[in-house]
Amino acid sequence: MNYHWNWGIFFEPNPMGTGTYLDMLLSGLVLTIKTALLAWVIALIFGSIVGVMRTLPSRGAYWFGFCWVEFFRNMPLLVQLFLWFFVLPELLPKAAGLWLKQLPNAPFWTAAIGVGLFMSARVAVQLQAGISSLPRGQKMAATALGLTTVQGYRYVLLPMAFRIILPPLTSEFLNTIKNTAVAITIGLIELTGQARSMQEFSFQVFEAFTAATILYLLVNAVVVTAMRFLERYVAIPGYITGK
Repeated sequence: MNYHWNWGIFFEPNPMGTGTYLDMLLSGLVLTIKTALLAWVIALIFGSIVGVMRTLPSRGAYWFGFCWVEFFRNMPLLVQLFLWFFVLPELLPKAAGLWLKQLPNAPFWTAAIGVGLFMSARVAVQLQAGISSLPRGQKMAATALGLTTVQGYRYVLLPMAFRIILPPLTSEFLNTIKNTAVAITIGLIELTGQARSMQEFSFQVFEAFTAATILYLLVNAVVVTAMRFLERYVAIPGYITGK
């Protein structure tokens, strides 16, 4: 293969005048982390609500949770981002659609919300499984103590369920970080986007995407390590991570 390797390219000025090529990649990494964190907060909030609804005796609540999960889980993320970014403004009233189109940092907000809602379906299923795995006696004990349904979930069921599903939630958080790369299709220049820009400017495609790969691996390694410490800290004897 006749390819000219140039690992010093990262310290050369980039054509955008924002520093070196390494600075480009690091700025993309920062945007990736911001998008992933906001998306994960959205996924946890909506996923927790929907996950609880899927375990309630109410048929209405169950079917709402069922439809939510099936809609967001069964449609490709790329299609969902296109719907939120390109189609939704055209379906809304003219004033609201124009406001969305002119929203500052629209690709960032669309990506964070779109990825967050997509991942919320997966969080909901994980939480439903965690709650369903608990002994029935815990819910009965909460009722016997005079706790309402909300109090029973808040003080008894959810604290235990979240401890049980911490390992799969770690995987879902890693998926959230990686899914932000899809947002390049709606104009979000995160880490993958900056690597592509570097490749187009310098024609050093292998160096650009090798660096992006290493940065993704480093971020994910930090997340995995932090989650392992969290699992040990909140572990309860007899429940998966407990000793």
